[in-house]
Amino acid sequence: MKTPNNVPASIVTRNMADFANDTGNVYESIAIISKRANQISVKLKEELNSKLAEFATTVDNLEEVFENREQIEISKHYERLPKPTNLAVEEFLEGKVYFNTPDEVTGPEQTGFTRATE
Repeated sequence: MKTPNNVPASIVTRNMADFANDTGNVYESIAIISKRANQISVKLKEELNSKLAEFATTVDNLEEVFENREQIEISKHYERLPKPTNLAVEEFLEGKVYFNTPDEVTGPEQTGFTRATE
C-alpha cells in the first residue's frame, strides 16, 4: 500500500462543514470514513503480518530466539505510518473514496407488489 506523503501523522483541527459537502450529512460522512478506515487498517495489518511471517520460527526454545534487525525495522516503519483514520479522512476530503447509498425504501406502488386485502 502506497502511503501519501501529505497525510499528517497527528490530529488536525477540521471544519465539520467540509465533511458534509459530498453527502449532505456529517454523520453519514463519518460512517463512510470509519468504514474506509477499517478497510485500510485490515489491509495494513495483512501486509505487516505477511512481511513478519517470513521471520516466524517454529522453535520455542528461548535460547534460539534472537533479535532480527530487519524485522524490527519493518515494525518501526509500520508504527511511523499515519493512522488509518487520518488516511481515510484525507481520502474522503480529496474525493478519492467511492461510496453509494441504497435508494430510499420503495413502497408497494414502486415495486409492483400490493398488500393482500382481507
